[in-house]
Amino acid sequence: MSNTRFYATGRRKEASARVWVKPGSGAITINGKGIELYFKREVLRMVLAQPFEAAEVKGQYDLVATVAGGGLSGQAGAVRHGLARALCEANATLRPALKKAGLLTRDSRAVERKKYGRPGARKRFQFSKR
Repeated sequence: MSNTRFYATGRRKEASARVWVKPGSGAITINGKGIELYFKREVLRMVLAQPFEAAEVKGQYDLVATVAGGGLSGQAGAVRHGLARALCEANATLRPALKKAGLLTRDSRAVERKKYGRPGARKRFQFSKR
């Protein structure tokens, strides 16, 4: 069992993360780098720790993730989503806690497309009567 890895995919905005989880000491590697090197902002590291804290398994699983697309915030969200799904694969009894914390739901919010005749998605050009 200790040699078994559990896989899940996580997505957020334009980012997509492939996440592998295996029982271990709590080591986190993202795109071949440590978590402090890849996510320098404390908030992003906190986002990543949420599934471990919700399931109360901090330091029990090693995490290896490859993430691409989007910005750092979207990538952190994608890894979080994939991690929560991978933890469910590893241990089905963790599912209710992760579900209650809302970590298994894919956050579908994305940037709205720009419309023609407008400078952005919703903003309008300045109105002038003459």
